[in-house]
Amino acid sequence: MGSVDEERSLLEAGHVDQAESSALYTGDGSVDFNGNPVLKQNTGNWKACPFILGNECCERLAYYGIATNLVSYLTKKLHEGNVSAARNVTTWQGTCYLTPLIGAVLADAYWGRYWTIAAFSTIYFIGMCTLTLSASIPALKPAECMGSICPSATPAQYAVFFFGLYLIALGTGGIKPCVSSFGADQFDDTDPKERVKKGSFFNWFYFSVNIGSLISSSFLVWIQDNVGWGLGFGIPALFMGLAIGSFFSGTSLYRFQRPGGSPITRMCQVVVAAFHKWHLEVPEDSTLLYEASDKHSAIEGSRKLEHSDDLKCLDKAAIVSDVETKSGDFSNSWRLCTVTQVEELKILIRMFPVWATIIVFSAVYAQMSTMFVEQGMMMDTKIGSFSIPPASLSTFDIFSVIFWVPVYDTIIVPIARKFTGKERGFSELQRMGIGLFISFLCMSAAAVVEIRRLQLAEELDLVDKQVAVPLSILWQIPQYFLLGAAEVCTFIGQIEFFYDQSPDAMRSLCSALALLTTALGNYLSSFILTVVTYFTTKGGQVGWIPDNLNEGHLDYFFWLLAALSLLNLSVYTFCASRYKQKKAS
Repeated sequence: MGSVDEERSLLEAGHVDQAESSALYTGDGSVDFNGNPVLKQNTGNWKACPFILGNECCERLAYYGIATNLVSYLTKKLHEGNVSAARNVTTWQGTCYLTPLIGAVLADAYWGRYWTIAAFSTIYFIGMCTLTLSASIPALKPAECMGSICPSATPAQYAVFFFGLYLIALGTGGIKPCVSSFGADQFDDTDPKERVKKGSFFNWFYFSVNIGSLISSSFLVWIQDNVGWGLGFGIPALFMGLAIGSFFSGTSLYRFQRPGGSPITRMCQVVVAAFHKWHLEVPEDSTLLYEASDKHSAIEGSRKLEHSDDLKCLDKAAIVSDVETKSGDFSNSWRLCTVTQVEELKILIRMFPVWATIIVFSAVYAQMSTMFVEQGMMMDTKIGSFSIPPASLSTFDIFSVIFWVPVYDTIIVPIARKFTGKERGFSELQRMGIGLFISFLCMSAAAVVEIRRLQLAEELDLVDKQVAVPLSILWQIPQYFLLGAAEVCTFIGQIEFFYDQSPDAMRSLCSALALLTTALGNYLSSFILTVVTYFTTKGGQVGWIPDNLNEGHLDYFFWLLAALSLLNLSVYTFCASRYKQKKAS
C-alpha cells in the first residue's frame, strides 16, 4: 500500500472505487489534524485511546486530589467555620458541573473538541499551580493556630486561593464534556466493528476515572494530612501537567470532527422559522421538506438526519413557502431550516425524558457522601486496634466500579450478545434501566442495615444517647458495592447514550447536559432532605433525621429513596420503550 498522500490523490482522481475508499477511509466525516480525510489503519481506534485515557486518569486524579479533602484545608489551614467551608465546597463543586456548558458550546460551535481540551487544560494547570503556591508560600497562607487562637486569612490570601480554585472549575468545564466524546470520535460510526469497540471504550474511560479517584482518595489524602498541603496540592498539579503531555502526545493519531457552528443558534432558528410558518400545512410527503441537495449536510461536521414523523409542528420550519420558491432564495436560516436542523431539535426533545430520570439516580448517588457517612458514624468503626473513618468506605464504591467494568466488558457483554443479538450486549437504554433497578436494591440494603442498627440501639438502651451502636461499619459494604454496580450501568450507559443519540454537531453539548444531572441530583437530594425534615418534625417530633440518629428513623428516609427509585424506574421504562432512535444517513 502506498503513502497516505498517494492514496488520497488516487481517491480524488477517481481511481479508487467507492467500496474500496470506504474500507480505507472513515465514513463519519472525521479528518486528520490538517483537515484531510483520514485513513482508518493509521489513525484513531484503540491506538489513539491510551493517550486520551491517560489524560483522563491524570486529570481526574488532579481534580479529586483537590476536591476530596478541600473541606479539611478550608477549616484547618484557612480557619473557616464548618458551615462556611461546606458552603464553599458545594458552591465550587456545583460550578464544576455548570461550566461544562461553556466548554461544550465552544467545542461544538467554534474550536472543536481537541482545541477546547487543549485551551481549558492550560487554564486548569495554571489554577493547580496557583493553588499549590497559595499552600506553599508563607505570605499566601494564614499563620498556624496558637492554641485556640486561629488568625483569619487576609483578603489577599483568600483572593489567591479562590482564584486558583475557580480557574480549576473553569478548566474542568472544557475538559469534562469533551474528553469522552473526543475518545469516542476515534471510532468510526459507520464501521460495525469499530462501533463495538466504541462501547468498550466508554467502559474503560470510566475505569480510568475511578483509578484516578482511588489514588486521590487514599494516597493523596494521606500526603495532605500527614506530610503537607504544599506537596499535597503539588502532586495533583504535576499529574495535571502529565495529563496535558499525554493528550498532546497522541495528536498525530487522532481523528477530528469539525465544529458545526452554534447549536443554540440552530435550535432557535428552528423555533423561529416554525413559528413564522405556523399557518402552513406540513406536506404528507416528507421529501418535499427542505434539505441540502448534495450528499453532505449543510451543518459542518454533521451527517444528514432522516426525517421522523413525531413533533410535526417543528417540521413547519422546513416547509418551502411559495415566496421562497419564486425567489429561489433559501439562504435565510431564520425562515427556512433543513430537515437535519429540525431533527437536531427533535432529538434533544426526545432525549429530555430519559435525561430527567437520571436526576433521581444522581440524588441516590449523592447519599454516598452524605447519609451513608452519617449512618457509618453511628456504627462500630473499630477493626481490631484500627479505626476506619466512615467517609473512607466510599473506596468500596470505587473498588466496585474497578471490579465491574472489566467483568461487564469481558464476561457480561459476550454472554448478553448471544441472547440479545446486539453488538454491545445490551442497548444503552437497557443498561441504564438495569442500573436504575440496582440503585433500588442499594437503597433497600442501606435501609435494612439501618433497621438492624436501630434494633440494637433499642435493645442496648442507647436510643437517647448519641453514641455509636456496636454494629460493624463493614455491614455498609454491600450498599457501596451495589452503588458501584449501578454506576457502571447507569452513568456509563448515560455517557454512551448521549454520545450515540446526540446529533453529530451537538455531542459536546449533550455530554455537558448529561453531567448536569449530577448537579441537579445533588440539588434534588437537598430538596428531599428539606421536605422530609419539615414534615417529620412538625408538632415537636424529633423527625426521621435528628442529630442523634439513634432516636430517629433514617431507615424511613432510605425506604423513601428506594420507593422513589422504583417509581423513577417505572417512568424511565415508559419513556425508554417509546424512545425513537436517531437515524443518520
